[in-house]
Amino acid sequence: MADQPADKKFFENLSGAGKAIGVLTSGGDAQGMNAAVRAVVRMGIYVEAKVYFIYEGYQGMVDGGDNIVEVSWESVSSILQVGGTVIGSARCKAFRTREGRLKAACNLIQRGITNLCVIGGDGSLTGANLFREEWSGLLEELAQNGQIEEEAVKKYAYLNIVGMVGSIDNDFCGTDMTIGTDSALHRIIEVVDAIMTTAQSHQRTFVLEVMGRHCGYLALVSALACGSDWVFIPEYPPEEGWEEQMCVKLSENRARKKRLNIIIVAEGAIDCHNKPITSEQVKNLVVQQLGFDTRVTILGHVQRGGTPSAFDRILASRMGVEAVLALLEATPDTPACVVSLSGNQAVRLPLMECVQMTQEVQKAMDERKFCEAVRLRGRSFENNLNTYKLLSHRRPDAEPPKTNFNVAVLNVGAPAAGMNAAVRSAVRVGITEGHNMFAVIDGFEGFARGQIKEIKWGDVGGWTGQGGSLLGTKRTLPAKYLEKIADQMRANNINALMVIGGFEAYLGLLELSAAREKYDEFCVPMVMVPATVSNNVPGSDFSIGADTALNTITDTCDRIKQSASGTKRRVFIIETMGGYCGYLANMGALAAGADAAYIFEEKFDIRELQANVEHLTEKMKTSIQRGLVLRNENSNENYTTDFIYQLYSEEGKGVFDCRKNVLGHMQQGGAPSPFDRNFGTKISAKAVQWISKKLRETYRKGKVFANTDDSVCLLGMRRRNLVFQPVVELKDQADFEHRIPKEQWWLKLRPLMKILAKYKTSYDVSDSGRLEHVARHSPKEVETGAI
Repeated sequence: MADQPADKKFFENLSGAGKAIGVLTSGGDAQGMNAAVRAVVRMGIYVEAKVYFIYEGYQGMVDGGDNIVEVSWESVSSILQVGGTVIGSARCKAFRTREGRLKAACNLIQRGITNLCVIGGDGSLTGANLFREEWSGLLEELAQNGQIEEEAVKKYAYLNIVGMVGSIDNDFCGTDMTIGTDSALHRIIEVVDAIMTTAQSHQRTFVLEVMGRHCGYLALVSALACGSDWVFIPEYPPEEGWEEQMCVKLSENRARKKRLNIIIVAEGAIDCHNKPITSEQVKNLVVQQLGFDTRVTILGHVQRGGTPSAFDRILASRMGVEAVLALLEATPDTPACVVSLSGNQAVRLPLMECVQMTQEVQKAMDERKFCEAVRLRGRSFENNLNTYKLLSHRRPDAEPPKTNFNVAVLNVGAPAAGMNAAVRSAVRVGITEGHNMFAVIDGFEGFARGQIKEIKWGDVGGWTGQGGSLLGTKRTLPAKYLEKIADQMRANNINALMVIGGFEAYLGLLELSAAREKYDEFCVPMVMVPATVSNNVPGSDFSIGADTALNTITDTCDRIKQSASGTKRRVFIIETMGGYCGYLANMGALAAGADAAYIFEEKFDIRELQANVEHLTEKMKTSIQRGLVLRNENSNENYTTDFIYQLYSEEGKGVFDCRKNVLGHMQQGGAPSPFDRNFGTKISAKAVQWISKKLRETYRKGKVFANTDDSVCLLGMRRRNLVFQPVVELKDQADFEHRIPKEQWWLKLRPLMKILAKYKTSYDVSDSGRLEHVARHSPKEVETGAI
């Protein structure tokens, strides 16, 4: 293990010896809960604490007996990919009474459990906090009744509680995403994509009802992700006369040759008088007013089911490890906290602050203060709503404020799922802003050949769900075509450029920026939106397409693990894409529960390969008789996938056999995931708004002239915000030889994968441990960029 820097904090200094942690799931189930349970158990055992399952939520805690069981490392094997919760969840009336909580306290004390990890919604977490507040009183009462010794009252004087929010509705304030939300969106989008094909065949209107009794997040994001015609959510009821407005919009869309209409209704949708709006009511309205063939589909519990998405597995694994760290660091004065996600950061927030704010949202809706309710939901929700409003309501042709600026959009590099959603968003926002939008076919090569055409609002209808790149994309850089591209920009009077792509797009913008000295045509605002499965663009933590590729890898690994379970004693070596960037291999390994991941960013030698073989040999002696190893395609020029396969086969002779699998281009294909659709849509809309601002700033004497560094930017996701960064300034942050950023945030999660696979490692927890407060943001903050 390398020497540890003095200014860093490492969790090895935190010991769980002598501590007992109880983990329970409560309330409605959500995909990803098992990943959280697995992470808590394994991290707890890793720090030498005892870990107990509490079956059936609070009911099991009250009933005691076989419902509270100590668990081992193997107890949580093979649950990562399972939906729901393997330890059960139940609503518990008994725990709401003091008598019930008294029984629960007694059962915990008998096993020495004074640390609870509760995975559930706000009701479950509020109950846990009350239990904590009453703890000392409950122990004294138990001692008076003779149920526990006086000694136990002193020994177990404090109860520490950490919550993780498992809820598909994403209805908890203080976290960007709750465990299960992303998987529920996957289920919804799978259904919407399937319905769209049948609706198109018959020219039908479909009314889809999704879950969300008090929160419209699922409805709103799925409306964004599929480009629905109308959405009803409780936080933003339609205005008076919405019936007529909706019918006008539906009939206008049909008149434009659109063969289907999709309307999404949250189950808790209301009008501005707080009266419910039901899917049946919407259907009847469409049939009576327009006579359209209309069907209702209620998704119901399908949304809770199925395997968790890669995002939910990684989120839950991170939260689970963070929860154990929070329990180890807790003192009697630490308030009960909830582990949540902000941007790509794991943060701890006071539990009751989050609960209070969640209740304030409901109060604001009850009092019909809907703008306040949207604001309290947080920046992410508000941004989703603003983007939806921007994209869904087309202004009449006479109405847009014509600017006469021409903005060109092109895709560069390899195709990535979500590129089309980004193009659709750019085109529609551009038209709304009054620009003429132009599509460039086949990247810079097509640009040089003059493959440019104007693209209208209706031309991009139905693009969000389509994979690949409908505009066509090439890896060719502009350097050898500069003169021809300049000619085309002059001929088409292009005033701004938006490039959607990966590292080639970044290099392309650097070349165009450098060519400004020679060609005035390139002195226009230019912006890049990162889109590549490799996630290797400097200046952005995420790229469009990486989430879809990650889900493809995770799904494939699940199937391969299933095959290995059947044959026993088998190890699979899987090669992933990514060039020199190990994002897909590392995060895929974390999401699939792999034993090792070889990446370029972390050098490895024959000794490490040998150690991995020995680790797997030991594993085969347990009840988990299978192995999974991921290797990034360019992780090492000599230790190739074939070499590692042959080494493992030779060294594992008589203990396990080996198979290899190269995933290849299937990682670039498929329909985009909800995250990529949503991310592409929002980031693109923001990029076009920046272009509009720059065009206004640089328009002088009838001409656009922009030659400063800050007029050629990359829009990237940085920690918690979307940030515009001049491409020239990002040069220092890029390793051009290997086409990766010099610093990559996800490398911090690498030890997490190793810990959960039972390797001893060093884990920097300097970013953890600070208890933050729930941010109450201003509308200005929304404009400046949280996603």
